[in-house]
Amino acid sequence: MKVYTGMDPRIPLRDVGAHARRAEAAGYDGLQVSETIHDGFALALLALEHTERITVRTSVALAFARSPMLTAYTAWDLARFSGGRFHLGLGTQIKQNIEDRYGMPWSEPAARMREYVGAVRAAFATFRTGERPAFEGEHYRITRMQPYFNPGPDAETPEPPVFLGGVNRRMCALAGEVADGFVTHPTNSSPRYLEEICLPGLAEGRGRREGGDGALELVAGTQVIAGATQEALDKERERQRRLFAFLYSTPAYRRTLELYGWGEMQDQLARMVRQDRWDDLHAVVTDEVLDALVPMALYEDLPELILGRWGSLADGVTVPLPADPAHDGRVAEVVKALQEA
Repeated sequence: MKVYTGMDPRIPLRDVGAHARRAEAAGYDGLQVSETIHDGFALALLALEHTERITVRTSVALAFARSPMLTAYTAWDLARFSGGRFHLGLGTQIKQNIEDRYGMPWSEPAARMREYVGAVRAAFATFRTGERPAFEGEHYRITRMQPYFNPGPDAETPEPPVFLGGVNRRMCALAGEVADGFVTHPTNSSPRYLEEICLPGLAEGRGRREGGDGALELVAGTQVIAGATQEALDKERERQRRLFAFLYSTPAYRRTLELYGWGEMQDQLARMVRQDRWDDLHAVVTDEVLDALVPMALYEDLPELILGRWGSLADGVTVPLPADPAHDGRVAEVVKALQEA
C-alpha cells in the first residue's frame, strides 16, 4: 500500500520546503498538495524543489478556474523539473465557488471534465511531438501552437499522470475511463462509500476505457485521528470535529452521510452556514458520527486500524504528518508498516 500525506492548507510558503523534507524523511511515498488559499502549483514547485524522491501531486488543482493549456504548461514544467515526480490531480470544485469565488463559468461538471482532461492530454502530446494540437469540444478548442510557444518536441520528459478527485458516481466513472488515478475526498473515503459508490463507478468507467482496462491507482483520502497519547488524541478529536462540520456543510459532500442515514445532519449544517453560524457547526457532530467516519488510534495501533478499514479497498491512503516533528519517527514506523503489509 502506498502512503501519502498532505499539508496544512494555511501553511506559509516559506515553510513548504521544510514540511516536504519531513514527509520524505518519514518515508512517505508522496505529498498531496491541496488548493485553498495558495496556488496548488506554486506549493508543488516548492515541495519538489526541496525533495529528491517523493511524488508530489496536486490534490486537487481546480480545473475550471484555469485554461487547460496553462495547466498543461505548468504540469509539463513540473514534471521536467522533477524528473517525473509530479502528478497532476484535477477537480471541479462546486458551482458556487467556481462562479462566485473565481468568477468563471460553470457547466455540467463530468462532461466538462472529460473535455478538460482530453485537452490537457492533447497539449502533452503536442509538447512531446512538436505537432500542432487538434482538440475540439463543446467547452474547449485547442488547435493552435506555433513552434515559438511549444516547449517541445520533448520525448524525454515523463508525461504527468492525471488523477481526478470527486464524490459522485459519475466522476468516479469518468476517472475510471480517462484518468490514471482517483483521489477520494476526505468526506467520502469511508469503506462503505468506497464499496457502494466509488469502486462500482470506477469499474463502470474502466469498462469503457479506450485501449483496454489499464492501471488505475485509487487513493483514499482517509480521515483518522492519531496521536502519541490519549491526551493528544482527545485534543485532535475536537479539532477534527470542527473540520468535519465545516466540510460536511457543503451539500455536494453529503453522500457518505446519506449512506449512513444521517443526511438530515448535512441539511442542518447547511442551514447554519446560511445563517453565518460558523462557530456553532461543530456542536451538531455527535460522537456516534465522528466515531463511525473519523476513527481514532494511538500511533502503535494505527496500521491495524487503517489496514482493517482500507487495506482491501484502496491502493493508497493518506496519513497525517504530526504537528510536532518530535513524533515523526512514530509516524515513520506507521508508514513503513503500511507499505510492507
